[in-house]
Amino acid sequence: MNTTVELFFGLPPKDPEMKHFPLLGSHWPLTTIIAVYLIFILKLGPKFMENRKPYNLTYVLNFYNIFQVIYNSILFGLSIYYMIINPAYDWSCMMHLSLDHPEKNMERWLCYAYFINKIIDLLDTVFFVLRKSYKQITLLHVYHHVLMTSPVYWVFQFYGFGGQYTTLGFLNTGVHAVMYFYYFISARYPELKGSLWWKKYITKLQLLQFIILFIQPIYVLLFNPGCKFPLFLHILQLIVSTSMVTMFSRFYYLAYVKPKPQKSLKRK
Repeated sequence: MNTTVELFFGLPPKDPEMKHFPLLGSHWPLTTIIAVYLIFILKLGPKFMENRKPYNLTYVLNFYNIFQVIYNSILFGLSIYYMIINPAYDWSCMMHLSLDHPEKNMERWLCYAYFINKIIDLLDTVFFVLRKSYKQITLLHVYHHVLMTSPVYWVFQFYGFGGQYTTLGFLNTGVHAVMYFYYFISARYPELKGSLWWKKYITKLQLLQFIILFIQPIYVLLFNPGCKFPLFLHILQLIVSTSMVTMFSRFYYLAYVKPKPQKSLKRK
C-alpha cells in the first residue's frame, strides 16, 4: 500500500527556500487575488461600468503589452539556454534539480518569475472590463487565466520548483511573447488590425503547446517507466492539457473555420 501511494504521489521534501519567496509562504495571498479577480470581472466590474463610458486605455495597453513582450521573451530566452543549449534536465525524465545543484537558484527564480507573470496576466481581463469589451471575457479566457495561476502555486508547494512542468513555462512564455507582440501592434496601430493575418496562428501555437504537453507524460510513462516524477502530476498534466486542447480547438473552429452567416440584402 505504501509503495503504491509513494509511486502515485512521489513527493520530495519541500524546498526550504520556498518560504522566502513573496506569495509562496501561504496560499491565502493567491487565494485572495483569485477571489478578488473573479468577483471583479464577473460582478463588481460590470456593475461599476454599467453607467460609465469605456475607458480609453491606449497608453496603458501599449506599456502593458510591450512589458509583457519583454518579460516573456527574457524568460523564453533563459529557458532555451537551460533546457536546450546547456540543458540542466534529462528530457526523458525531468525531475527538479537537487538542492545542492549549481543551477538550483536559477531554477527557483525562473519558476518564480513565471508564477508572478501569470498573476500579472490577470490584468488582461481587468482591462476588458474597464473597456467594456465583455465579449472577450469568455469561459475559455477566464478558465485559462485561473488555471495557469493557481495550480502553478500548488505544484510548487507539493513538488517544488522546476521539473517536468518547466516545459509548460518554456512553451508558454514563447507563445505569450508572440501573442503580446500582436496585441501591442494592434493596439498601437489599430488601422493595421484587419491586415494582421497571423492572428489565427497564435491560436495554433497555443494549441500546439498543449498538444506537446499532452504527449510529454504519455511518452515518459511508456518509454521511461522508471522515471520517479510523481504519477499524479502526470495525470494532472494530461487532464489540463486535454481540457485546453478541447477548448482552444472549439475556439479556433468557431473563429476561423465555421462559415460566417451571410448578411441578407434588403430590397429597396
